[in-house]
Amino acid sequence: MLPETCGSSLFLALPDDVFAIISRSLSLKDMCNLSICCKSLSALVASEKIWLSQCDVVGIVPTRDLVEWREGVVSYKALCRFLVRVKPLIGIWVHQNPELGNVVYVMPGFVSVVGCRIIPQELGPLGIEDGPILWAPVFEIIGDFDGSTTFLLHGREKGCDFLYPGLVESVEQNCNVLFLEVEPREKRNGCKLLPSKSFTHHSTEEISRKVCRSNSGLSRSQQVSGRSEAVVPFSRLAFGDRRTLLETVTGQVRLMVTDSIREPLFPRLREDAENFQKDLILLLQRRSSLLQMYKFGSDHSCTDLNESTAISAGPIQLELSDIRKSLDRSSSSTSTSLNGDDGQTHGNNRKSIGGYFRASIKQILRKSSSLNGGRAMSRLNSSSGENRHALLHDFLNSGDTIGLTLHAMTMKLSAYRAWPNMHDTQFALYKLPMRVPMEDQEYAGLWGGTFGWPPGRPTEDKPGKALFFLLLSYEETDGKRSLIATKILEGTHYVLHPNGSAMFIVNIDEPSLDPFPWDSDADSHPVSVKHAFMGEGIANGYGFRYPGSKPGSLFVIQNGLLAFIWKESRAVLTLQRLNLQDLLKKGEQVPALPPVANFSYLTKSYSNVFAGFSNTSTCSSSLRTSVNCLTAEILRNCSVHGIVNLILHFIG
Repeated sequence: MLPETCGSSLFLALPDDVFAIISRSLSLKDMCNLSICCKSLSALVASEKIWLSQCDVVGIVPTRDLVEWREGVVSYKALCRFLVRVKPLIGIWVHQNPELGNVVYVMPGFVSVVGCRIIPQELGPLGIEDGPILWAPVFEIIGDFDGSTTFLLHGREKGCDFLYPGLVESVEQNCNVLFLEVEPREKRNGCKLLPSKSFTHHSTEEISRKVCRSNSGLSRSQQVSGRSEAVVPFSRLAFGDRRTLLETVTGQVRLMVTDSIREPLFPRLREDAENFQKDLILLLQRRSSLLQMYKFGSDHSCTDLNESTAISAGPIQLELSDIRKSLDRSSSSTSTSLNGDDGQTHGNNRKSIGGYFRASIKQILRKSSSLNGGRAMSRLNSSSGENRHALLHDFLNSGDTIGLTLHAMTMKLSAYRAWPNMHDTQFALYKLPMRVPMEDQEYAGLWGGTFGWPPGRPTEDKPGKALFFLLLSYEETDGKRSLIATKILEGTHYVLHPNGSAMFIVNIDEPSLDPFPWDSDADSHPVSVKHAFMGEGIANGYGFRYPGSKPGSLFVIQNGLLAFIWKESRAVLTLQRLNLQDLLKKGEQVPALPPVANFSYLTKSYSNVFAGFSNTSTCSSSLRTSVNCLTAEILRNCSVHGIVNLILHFIG
């Protein structure tokens, strides 16, 4: 080989298209190493085609979407920086409470990722594919012009929709827990805010260094302050202090949502070409407005809100002196606000007998929940060697300003049948591991469906059927392979089984000889069963927390359906594989909860707390449902002695 074709000259002699193909086999670290070898290679690596190829390798969105996203950033290199940062967040995140299901799906938006909560709901006559799925926004992470991240928490207070800006801190590559926290920071060079993330203040070399920079393990504020050893972690604070800080900070950084930025959060399906193009225009305008609000704030007045929520230090950072004053002013009413049901209005309820009765019950339930949380915290502290909480005073002295942060961390979690064991008092979401279907695990993944056959068809007595989301995973014990269907969402009015329960478990190596009871499907087509496996389905057991099981069979039908049939009752649960991203793009957005509860709903509940969007025509039925739910909740959480005392208190 000639000398002039060796080394860097070989790369420089290649056409951009060819080198772009080769670069798909290189890591980002390799790309950065090439860029610092010499000026010629640096110019080659800076090619837009090269970084478009790298963006495609990340795999969050297809190439045609990347071309459209490029309009929102200065270069494909900046876009790649954003994609690499947020990729670990894509997927399904859950929490134990409420028991009906708390499913947050993080999906691509437009130069952003969006956390969408799927509302527990009934399935209408159009079925899963054509019927609109109800969802509520939880948070957004938007890519700025230079590829840096912008965090916006969604919430609703007193009839107004708000955004709550903050910072995205560490996002670990294999993160499995997502924390909403408050973090103090120091002022820098006399400024109240951290430096602007506008691309105009960064050179191409600086962006390259940021793309290549490894995660040092310290948060951004700790790197800025230079005194990370003095920072008191938010997680060290007592639960009451953490909740107070979150509610105080969100109450002061909030930005009112106007009609121009209310929606869309992501485009509709590309097949709807006309509306898709309209959505892209709206998304560009919305994104520009959101970035302006994030950096400079906005008028967030609302007729129902007082003027005490004015931002003092900036749109994302508050002066700690103002926070201390706010905490002092609210000290007399803190217990009342914290013991409420996450921002829900109680005045009218407590004027009625039912409201008084409900409030009394909640005191008992809250006491039980706090005891359980205390035991969990005690176990956590004993395992970590920390035997006491940090003082709020020490935490507030860690900096000069304070703001919301989102941390995505990797933690060692125990799990039971694919469902992680969760902490009762952490404002967090937990990621579910999604198994990609393989030859020996072809049924792994997310499935959804309803009880009854034909699947999804309503009847006169049941115009809507409860929608179930199940995560199917495989487990091998003693040489036997089992398929486990973990419930993550239940669309009933009142929960039947605990969140994370195994709806059925089948032995993949044990065929079933039971016949399928029906000959035809919803379209009168003959049913052809490909496989059938023996197993057990969930049933009533020793109380709510300890369900039992009864024999049944899982049938694999030729059109991609699964049907589990309980042998004794003949009840059938029919399932189909789901594409959550497509379902949400065809879905219907509903209002969110108050901000802290919208991220992580910690109050123990057995009913649909996300159904506050119901109209007045359903109020009477909802009231009857609430009474029935309350009665069952009493029986499940109170002793006989406690019930008697409560009734005497109620009568007297």
